Amino acid sequence: MTQVTVGENEGVESALRRFKRQVSKAGIFADLKRLRHHETPVEKYKRKAQQRRRRR
Repeated sequence: MTQVTVGENEGVESALRRFKRQVSKAGIFADLKRLRHHETPVEKYKRKAQQRRRRR
């Protein structure tokens, strides 16, 4: 779960920007997209290959 604590003098826009950045780094949107739609075997292979490349 991603959390952002808003500072005393911090604007909501900057906190929202930090939240969006943390969510994208965590890969939450990619997981949602993957779980929402049917993934063909070719797409699954490509996704796993990309994950292997990122780990290296």
